[in-house]
Amino acid sequence: MNAFVSKTIKQSKKLVISVIGFTVLLIGLAMVVLPGPAFIVIPIGLGILAAEFVWARKILEKVRNKFQKRKK
Repeated sequence: MNAFVSKTIKQSKKLVISVIGFTVLLIGLAMVVLPGPAFIVIPIGLGILAAEFVWARKILEKVRNKFQKRKK
């Protein structure tokens, strides 16, 4: 029973992080055409998703590297 509860809690945490991360990411993508700071909100959404997903972490690293190259 304890393993079941532990697995359920992990899945619930992943679901909550996914919903929040995708919501922030979609808001950021909408800000590309709407007024707003999309270049700030999109990396925040990716950062939230990177807590649970490897693909988001890789995209966030690419964005971070491009930003650092542009900064120099």
